[in-house]
Amino acid sequence: MLVLILSVVVLLVIGGCVCVYWAARGDAPRWARGVAKATLLGSQLARSASRNSRSQQGVRDE
Repeated sequence: MLVLILSVVVLLVIGGCVCVYWAARGDAPRWARGVAKATLLGSQLARSASRNSRSQQGVRDE
C-alpha cells in the first residue's frame, strides 16, 4: 500500500515538472499553465519550510 502511495506521489511530481517545462516553452494550454504554477508554488513552500526548519535547529542558511 505504501509503495502505491509513493508511486502516485512520484508520478504527480513528474507530471508537474513536465507541465513546468511545457509552460516555459510557451505553447502549453491553460490547464498545464495552472498545474505549472501550482508546482512552482509547492516547490517555493517546500523550500521555505526547509529553510525555516534549518534556522530553528541553529544551522546557518547558505
